[in-house]
Amino acid sequence: MPAMKSEPWHFDTLRDMLAIAASMEKEAIDGYLELSARMSAFGRPDLAKVFDTLVVEETGHLDKVREWSDASGTVDTLTVCARETQFDDEGAGIVAPELLSAYRAFSMAVRNEERAFMFWTFVSAHAQSGEIRHAAERMAREELGHVAKLRSERRRAFHLERKKASHSRPDLRILEDRLSRRLEATAENTDPDEAEIVREHCRASRSRMTSMEERAFQVDLPLDVGMTGRPDAALPLSEHILDCYLYLGDHAATEQDADRAQDFAAQLISCIQTVRRFAL
Repeated sequence: MPAMKSEPWHFDTLRDMLAIAASMEKEAIDGYLELSARMSAFGRPDLAKVFDTLVVEETGHLDKVREWSDASGTVDTLTVCARETQFDDEGAGIVAPELLSAYRAFSMAVRNEERAFMFWTFVSAHAQSGEIRHAAERMAREELGHVAKLRSERRRAFHLERKKASHSRPDLRILEDRLSRRLEATAENTDPDEAEIVREHCRASRSRMTSMEERAFQVDLPLDVGMTGRPDAALPLSEHILDCYLYLGDHAATEQDADRAQDFAAQLISCIQTVRRFAL
């Protein structure tokens, strides 16, 4: 899905919103089917299997949208098409198959799900009715779950391909401190208007750090959450931290901590979008 436009998407009815949701999922299914067929034709059954897995995942998402559509009394959601292309294969459909890997395939899928999450968050913020706002929030929560699952698959692919492992447990307070410092340093060398956007994420990072100092999560992070090594640039740092919060959201000891971890994860996804835009 392309970056957000300056004007929000307005949906007049829940049916229109569900139609776009169904169209987005259907487009992803078609994209992954094409990539699977291409990998098979070029003798890469391993990658064809990865894309087949993604087809199954997206088909499950589409079935969920259809269930919501039936429950809400809307019909024929797939007859309304999205207003612009949503799915982005990031060149996987034209690059030489030898240059692809399971890790890259899952990375592409993760970024599509992250953009979908941001899209539904955007729709919710500009909804014209409570019904549409609540539906968009529900879609955003679903997409966040998809992000967590695909990032887990990507992490597994990373470890299988690189055969490396971390030797220490992630310390979120240290990681957040490192991220905030990296963002602040970048903001100082950025155009003033754009610098404020970066500083907003810097302040959010420090706020999360303070929150954990006041009340730590009561769950130990496993050794293999996030990236291996010591990420120092803003992008790998924010990716690493997001993985940690997604894990905590799934394994939190209390509902309050689960909600807090999911809120933090949502902030990190927004940060990652900014980081990618500024190539930090």
